Amino acid sequence: MWNNHHALNMVSTLLMGVVAVAAVYVVGSRLVQPPFFPIKEINIRVHDNADQDDQDLLNVTYEQIERLTRDEIKGNFLSVDLTEVRAAFVKLPWVRDAKVNRQWPHGLNVTLEEHQALAYWGSHALVNTYGEVFRVSIDRDLPVFTGPKEANAQEVAKQYRKFNHMLAPLQQSTVEINLTPRYAWRLRLNTGTVLELGRDEIDARLARYVMFYHHNMVQFSQDEPLAYVDLRYPNGFAIRVPEAKQHAPRKSDSRKQA
Repeated sequence: MWNNHHALNMVSTLLMGVVAVAAVYVVGSRLVQPPFFPIKEINIRVHDNADQDDQDLLNVTYEQIERLTRDEIKGNFLSVDLTEVRAAFVKLPWVRDAKVNRQWPHGLNVTLEEHQALAYWGSHALVNTYGEVFRVSIDRDLPVFTGPKEANAQEVAKQYRKFNHMLAPLQQSTVEINLTPRYAWRLRLNTGTVLELGRDEIDARLARYVMFYHHNMVQFSQDEPLAYVDLRYPNGFAIRVPEAKQHAPRKSDSRKQA
């Protein structure tokens, strides 16, 4: 073998390759560890939302971000685990989503999307504009949604927008929506009126309420709104006036068929 120059050249080349790989490995292992390539910048950006006039964080505080970057971000620019960093940001109470990427040579770009609270979900949670349930403690004047399961929140949020659009001509809006375990819909309006829509044809029933409100029901409300309107009848509705008016003299009965 020692007289075989071809074999010796192959062995020599192989050994040189092994040494080169080992050297690259050693150098690379050192470079991915501090103090080389330290992370010096965390650039926080706000998710571009068309419903948001400014692009500042509304609920996530920079104190929270500073504490998170100090406690959760490990390694340097090369070794930091972006998946772990994203997961840490998503754990912040008001963060709906986060995207993280590197910015050469020593920075991280973090784009945060905050929850935008649309309503309360019962007494223990909130619903965002996507119909997703999340949990933070706030004290705001928001509508209240309830339903059999949290998974129903998306459907309730969708119907909430539709209901308010239909009620807008009356200058009325929904402040409470209850989707019962039997999937029947009950609304409470900003006037205090409770609308019973039932399970079927809920849009048609609400449209009936809007259509006949001025002609058929406003005569009962006068200075006060109606207490209750049951729209589950095939061709009409039943109403109940406020309790004070029930004892006042009146010429019309409190039930009206359209």
